[in-house]
Amino acid sequence: MTAPTSTAPRTARWGRTPGRTGRVLRLAGASLRLRPRPLAVSLGLLALAAAAFAAGCATGDFPLPLTEVLRVLAGGGDAGNRFIVLTLRVPRGLDGLLVGAALGASGALFQSVTRNPLGSPDIVGFGNGAATGALLSLLWWRGGPLETSLAAFAGGLAVACLVYAVCRRDGLQGHRLIIVGIGVSAMAYAFNAWLLSRARLQDAESAQLWLTGTLNGRSWEHVRPVAIGLLVLLPAALAQSRRIGVLGLGDETARALGVSPVRARVLALATGVALVGVATASAGPIAFVALAAPQIARRLTRDPGPGIAASALTGAVLLQGADVTAQWVVPSVEVPAGLATGLSGGAYLAWLLARRRTRAT
Repeated sequence: MTAPTSTAPRTARWGRTPGRTGRVLRLAGASLRLRPRPLAVSLGLLALAAAAFAAGCATGDFPLPLTEVLRVLAGGGDAGNRFIVLTLRVPRGLDGLLVGAALGASGALFQSVTRNPLGSPDIVGFGNGAATGALLSLLWWRGGPLETSLAAFAGGLAVACLVYAVCRRDGLQGHRLIIVGIGVSAMAYAFNAWLLSRARLQDAESAQLWLTGTLNGRSWEHVRPVAIGLLVLLPAALAQSRRIGVLGLGDETARALGVSPVRARVLALATGVALVGVATASAGPIAFVALAAPQIARRLTRDPGPGIAASALTGAVLLQGADVTAQWVVPSVEVPAGLATGLSGGAYLAWLLARRRTRAT
């Protein structure tokens, strides 16, 4: 939706660029290009995310009318409804939106760098690496939410360093990154299974539920780390949009335009890994959101660029929508959100592979 382009005066003002569609907002020494269709799609996604959040606050074991939810959010309502909405459902809804946004933005970074729709962090192993760190914290060190968050981030970072060490001689080329990542993902998955086999039955059951990816029982202590992470990492990802877009023209062209391909890829992947780490630490390894969100956003916006903002909003809608749908379809059972995204994402992955095979033939 937006991409930094050039320096500008300190005061904010609008202007047109000859020969280019859209408008440019110049603010405090930087400029953002706003194109009509991506902007309209992003506003629509923002409205859908707000609707999914409101629906989540109204859905549960004790359903509430949407009007009562809005009354509570506005500061009214009785004490019982305020407890249900503000203490139980608002943190869960916010966590779903924030985790989905982090996964969507991370998937956009990975797919843009690898130039492959299969180049998402859950396919190439970074999600399993973060899960390994979290499992070590949960099963061995009995860590709380903060310790588990830090361990998940460290696990994703360790896998990223391993993949980089193997791929660095080829300059992090997309196909090699995906192949190596799939291999590392299989190793991390096997190690996670071994950890579960060595744990006590009760600990293994709770850890297995976490590995499915869930928003059940989310509280403010789960929301704060991912919110802080997004405040730092999402602007960093948006600031890299132009350089990542230039990489799509080829390494030689990128160098001619003053962009170092290796440095741009390393920065993009580091930001993507950090986003995966904070998302996994908060809700567990949610499947397929990072894979599907950038592709859906790109088809909606018809923007050839990374589309990080639109992908983040799409990821928020997908995860929160999946959680609300699972609660509505099976109201008496706590269905993990990761199970709902996995079922729909598996069908999407099969369609994507079949579509690529059709194009190849």
